[in-house]
Amino acid sequence: MIKNICCIGAGYVGGPTMAIIAQKCPNIKVTVVDLNEERIAAWNDVDVNNIPIYEPGLSEIVAESRGRNLFFSTEVDKAIDEAEMIFISVNTPTKTYGVGKGMAADLKYIELCARQIARVAKSDKIVVEKSTLPVRTASAIKDILDNTGNGVSFQILSNPEFLAEGTAVEDLLAPDRVLIGGDSSEEGKKAVQSLVDVYANWVPKENILTTNVWSSELSKLTANAFLAQRVSSINAMSELCEKTGADVNEVARAIGMDSRIGSKFLKSSVGFGGSCFQKDILNLVYIAQSYGLNEVADYWEQVIIMNDHQKRRFAKNIIKTLYNTVSGKKIAFLGWAFKKDTNDTRESAAIYVADYLLSEQAHVSVYDPKVSEKQILFDLNYLASRSENDNKKGLSVIENPYEVCENAHAIAVLTEWDEFKTYDWQKIYDSMLKPAFVFDGRNLLNKAELEKIGFIYQSIGS
Repeated sequence: MIKNICCIGAGYVGGPTMAIIAQKCPNIKVTVVDLNEERIAAWNDVDVNNIPIYEPGLSEIVAESRGRNLFFSTEVDKAIDEAEMIFISVNTPTKTYGVGKGMAADLKYIELCARQIARVAKSDKIVVEKSTLPVRTASAIKDILDNTGNGVSFQILSNPEFLAEGTAVEDLLAPDRVLIGGDSSEEGKKAVQSLVDVYANWVPKENILTTNVWSSELSKLTANAFLAQRVSSINAMSELCEKTGADVNEVARAIGMDSRIGSKFLKSSVGFGGSCFQKDILNLVYIAQSYGLNEVADYWEQVIIMNDHQKRRFAKNIIKTLYNTVSGKKIAFLGWAFKKDTNDTRESAAIYVADYLLSEQAHVSVYDPKVSEKQILFDLNYLASRSENDNKKGLSVIENPYEVCENAHAIAVLTEWDEFKTYDWQKIYDSMLKPAFVFDGRNLLNKAELEKIGFIYQSIGS
């Protein structure tokens, strides 16, 4: 029985996953380690509402287990040494340099983890890949561990996460499936069983699937590719709907009732974001290309091309509607996170729409209930489209939604936060320059109500 778990990486996957394991397995000591001192300090904040990851219900779960059997620490070596099972949950961004730039996953953090485990480990360990990784990464990790270790035996498991941000706690408490991939040797089967036994504390056995390592690694990329494909497919139809007079919501409802298709992930929007979809599809494209499967690569790359087009199209429509210029005009953004109920902004559509409008000399004013000014400016600066100083001049972050909209020429809804539906839209209309435009990138608001107030309202796909 596993008694001591360590997780390297205190981010959007490692933090919530370990909090649930700690809550459901009070007999297991769970230590989450990260070199980022500021992040660990936030996880240990006396006020659990200040933990660095916002997910509904997560603060309460952390409060229940923290200090009992859930610990957050920067002492990585100590946690590795004590653990029998080590989860690797570090970032695997898309490469920004060298071979595979812009497509391949950058595995430098994974390799650093493997080398650190190899250096520190004095007893047998089960190493679990929790980060989303390209197929056959497990063999690279095993090579490093077996060749630079201290004569210690390592078993590598793949246990990809299938969390949706904003519902991560729900997804962890009642997952569709838990997938565990391992080696077919006796030792591999024992390692797989030890992880099955951890999840079996709260997940029904029939929901725990075991496969070989390669199937497990590829299943994660495939799942995200299929889901993203649906979003890009409905977004492609949204443009056709706008030209023909159809309504994309009615089309989605009609095809979603076909049992062969189903209704999930058919919500048209300004485009998908988040840390997984784009990164994983590009990774899949790179893998296909590396095997010479160019038609397969082109097929999946089109999902990304369509998504980028949707973001660009949304920004261009704002410019065109505002009489072909936004220079010097204030555009109010409601939302910056890539979706509601999370403070994650990775690959958020808002970043790219803002970047496009700033290049047209607009002034962008942003309100998001959970995302800080520091993060918003970081996201824009990361694109390196202009100087940090110019970004600061062109974009302001205001903590009051009504103030954000004051004297604005237009409002762009970029995140589907529920609170936006409850605002006093008459008050917002009265404070704006006229004509007052709303560009609803999430099809969130009530068109009839807003038009009755006097707004010129445009949504995606109608």
